[in-house]
Order: sequence, then C-alpha cells, then structure tokens
Amino acid sequence: MHKDWKSDGRETVLRVDGGMVASDWTMQRLSDLLDAPVDRPTILETTALGVAWLAGSRAGVWPNQKDFAKSWARDQRFEPAMDETTRKTKIRGWKDAVRRTLSDG
Repeated sequence: MHKDWKSDGRETVLRVDGGMVASDWTMQRLSDLLDAPVDRPTILETTALGVAWLAGSRAGVWPNQKDFAKSWARDQRFEPAMDETTRKTKIRGWKDAVRRTLSDG
C-alpha cells in the first residue's frame, strides 16, 4: 500500500469510512499493521453522504465539489503503536493463513 501512495513531501494518511470504522480497536489495529496514521471522519458513512451530495448538486441545492470536500472533518487519528517485530509476525501469520485457505482448484 505504501508503494501506491504518491508522496509530495506531506505525511501520508489513510482516511477511512463505513460502519466498521466505529471500532477504535479495528482502527488502531489497521494503523499498527499498516504502520501509518489512520483518520476517522466525524461522519462515518461518507459514502452515503457522497451519494446525497451528488443528488443535491445535480438539483442545484448543494455546493460545488471543492466546497463540499472542505466539509470533511476528522474525528480521531490513530497512530501506529505496534513494534516492528510484532507487526512483521502478525503480517507473516496473516499471509500464512491466506496461503492455507487458497487452493489450486
């Protein structure tokens, strides 16, 4: 994932949304395993909000896309706290579990 992030010198942060982001444990674990900060918004269901904005903008009652994007607000940032050895062990275990569940046919 880090390879996919384009860096322009600013810190790379993963923004999340959806029902699962309400879990502090899950967000902390995600941050730990990715070794990257994770930002949770004040509005957890931003997908639904985006659909509402799209309908509202087509009807001419909501702001343009750039102004709408300014309304995004962070509720909480989760910072990585897991040590590198533990992180690598957890990721190795996950890869092994995935490998064992896959079959050739």
